Amino acid sequence: MKHYIVRFGLVLQLLLMFGLSQTAGATTDSAKNEFPGRAKYPNVPVISKTALMAQYKDVVIVDARSSLEFETLRVKDALNIPVASKTFVEQVKALRATTNKPIVFYCNGRTCMKSYKAVKLCKKNNIQNTIAYDAGMFEWAKSFPTHAALFGQSPIRSSYIISKQKFQAHSLSPNEFSEEIYKRGKKTLVVDIRDKYQRGAAGFFPSQELWASLDDRAKLNAYIKQAKEENRALFIYDEVGKQVRWLQYALEKENIKNYYFMATGAKGYYKQMMSEFGIQ
Repeated sequence: MKHYIVRFGLVLQLLLMFGLSQTAGATTDSAKNEFPGRAKYPNVPVISKTALMAQYKDVVIVDARSSLEFETLRVKDALNIPVASKTFVEQVKALRATTNKPIVFYCNGRTCMKSYKAVKLCKKNNIQNTIAYDAGMFEWAKSFPTHAALFGQSPIRSSYIISKQKFQAHSLSPNEFSEEIYKRGKKTLVVDIRDKYQRGAAGFFPSQELWASLDDRAKLNAYIKQAKEENRALFIYDEVGKQVRWLQYALEKENIKNYYFMATGAKGYYKQMMSEFGIQ
């Protein structure tokens, strides 16, 4: 009963923050759109992966994701300027001063909004000739392994990539994720790894969860170390269930075995809660 009350309270909190009609409409539109970000950011110019490959030497490619994601798997020769960084605009301005080439930002894929946000910030700050490659890192690596790098090595060797099956073995549905946390209680360590733009002011497990974005490596490593030393299961979630895949490499490297991810991430969890309480 306590679990139910906490979840209902969280639903009310989120509705007050985001507005019911706005959230419901956005969800419906996104489900019908192959690239949901294009409808949300209609003024952001985009480039396809084939066009980007054709212009590879004529553009500057910038990874807008966290340093951890960049260091794990990236477009070969790309630079890393995380869009969530406080110095993002200053860094891009410094880059623009060195080149007249188009600057192409990318992130994880079609449901990741960081490439669009990067271009939008550039436009707002009068940084010209910026474009979003919005098909994302996974599609790029699959199509062009010789132009991608895994742990700095290129071309990519498939044997180094964590399999989809192994990733799914550590993934729980939003409901399973939530139930396991409340069932295990103090034997868990819950970590929200969303960045400041994704998280806003709301976490899903008040009084239980910690927050460490993928850019805050020191804090994230401290939480991983704490879970290992205290023999607590790690429950980790992101925005849409994609960024956690990069964190899995770090967890496996540290020989952490007792960890779980929330499939579909915060957005999926929010959608599920809306459904549970009959809110469309």
